[in-house]
Amino acid sequence: MTTAADGDTASDAPAPARSGGSSARRRLGTAPEVLFPTRGQYVDVVSALRDEGFETCSDLCAVDYLTHPGRTLPDGVAPERFEVVVNLLSLSQVRRVRVRVQVPAEDAVVATLFDLYPGTEAMEREAYDLFGIVFTGHPDMTRILLPEDWEGHPLRKDYGVGRVPVQFKGAPGPR
Repeated sequence: MTTAADGDTASDAPAPARSGGSSARRRLGTAPEVLFPTRGQYVDVVSALRDEGFETCSDLCAVDYLTHPGRTLPDGVAPERFEVVVNLLSLSQVRRVRVRVQVPAEDAVVATLFDLYPGTEAMEREAYDLFGIVFTGHPDMTRILLPEDWEGHPLRKDYGVGRVPVQFKGAPGPR
């Protein structure tokens, strides 16, 4: 597993003035830590983070890097077309960690986090529906946004942009 610092920087810039006076905006803590486990390490790393006190999975999403294959990643991390990004929070420690897993296009499969964080159920289904990434061990790996008979995954960068004619009910004819 590889780690890297995210590009966020702390800011003490004053916030815009509001009625009743001005205030200063100060970020608590530092930029979130970013981990790059392999697909094989993914569940074990997230399980260890949960045991370490990261009690909340605030987000799980997918990214298609089809048009950015040469993006910068830490040494030892081979870029793949897809990436599953998980954001974990420790409210008690006021800490955040981001987990980024590379997923190849020819085998777009990664293990589910449902057993560790049941709230990821809908987020994993959304990533499956829109990107085609399958989460093994998921209790209901079905589409969540699109009809079951929909072909393809519309947030993939190579998904064809089509045109669907709009038919308005009771639209007047030509004048």
